[in-house]
Amino acid sequence: MAYLDVYPNPDRRTSAVIPFVVDVQSELLDSLPGCVVIPLARADALETLPVLRLNPTFNIDSIALIALTQDIASVPRRMLKSPVTDLTTHRDDILAALDFLFTGY
Repeated sequence: MAYLDVYPNPDRRTSAVIPFVVDVQSELLDSLPGCVVIPLARADALETLPVLRLNPTFNIDSIALIALTQDIASVPRRMLKSPVTDLTTHRDDILAALDFLFTGY
């Protein structure tokens, strides 16, 4: 698994609204059974306006997505199958969102 790889959401209950998750855990921790991810929700499915620094937006498969950084979670690594893309070009935005979540800056 690679840092900032994007995977299909393994939770069928939420995948209509959150089609993807992005891996934000360091590759140095690949031996752990869990993996920290940020859900990527369909922009058109959200009822509230995103906080720009906390919720960066991306386009994957022509779908406008918003990172729900405040909903960061750990999932079993075995549930994440083949990545569909990666967000390495958006690394600064994702790190800024995580920094804002944890420090408020």
